[in-house]
Amino acid sequence: MWTSYLKGYKSYLELERSLADNSVEAYIRDVEKLVQYLQANEITLGPTQLELQHLQQCIQWIAQLGMSATSQARIISGIKGFYRYLILEDIIQEDPTTLLEAPKTMRKLPDILSVYEIELIISKIDLSTNEGVRNKAILETLYSCGLRVSEATSLKISQLYLETGFIRVVGKGDKERLIPIGEEAIKHIKIYMETVRRQLDIKPGNEDILFLNRRGGSLSRVMIFLFIKDLVEAAQIKKTISPHTFRHSFATHLVEGGADLRAVQEMLGHESITTTEIYTHLDREYLRDTLEQFHPRF
Repeated sequence: MWTSYLKGYKSYLELERSLADNSVEAYIRDVEKLVQYLQANEITLGPTQLELQHLQQCIQWIAQLGMSATSQARIISGIKGFYRYLILEDIIQEDPTTLLEAPKTMRKLPDILSVYEIELIISKIDLSTNEGVRNKAILETLYSCGLRVSEATSLKISQLYLETGFIRVVGKGDKERLIPIGEEAIKHIKIYMETVRRQLDIKPGNEDILFLNRRGGSLSRVMIFLFIKDLVEAAQIKKTISPHTFRHSFATHLVEGGADLRAVQEMLGHESITTTEIYTHLDREYLRDTLEQFHPRF
């Protein structure tokens, strides 16, 4: 009964939404939780027959399985997306998920680095090694452009427009965006390309990939995570730091400096402005910390 609807939904996510495979599978799994609830309770209704009460009972069932509020909220979001698809395709006329409420979740603000901490981490790179020259170019690029680590590992030479100060990035869902790149990042990319990369025996298929390992192959996300971990330890910074921290710091520093949120959204490649709005919360935390530190009566 549900198979044809899920098949159509999957095609919609892949073809019309252009989502990555992992995202598509996650959305399908969310709806499959609803199907599992119906089967467990011997409810033989299709998606066009379900009402709000059925969905509310499903969420109660999921909560009883011991799932966290965050997981429950994600599943509800997935079910809502499925019903938006049914509305879009004129399969149903009324959306039963309209009044379906997710449990309240506390959104954890990510750790960010100050400008001083970023400079301290970068200063721990050993530039006497080929890997160090490459790693400095990677970190400068991550912070200068706010890239996801996967965007950095897949960045191509043909996507660099260094003379005009831009790079072209392929992000989630294969969506492209142009991002300005700073002078420091440009300088160290050029140094890496001219002194390290040109000496590598590049493996077939990697000729256009910018950042390569010592064997001329593509870098993994784990490799970047590991060298950042070593640098953070050397800098004696007691925060939970990953490659993504440089992206968070990039966005936070822009917002703190007064950048327009829409411009930050565009550079980060966020589909929704609400995703970018977390950095306004970070900004408010920064303001509160400043008041607590310097205001005599706070």
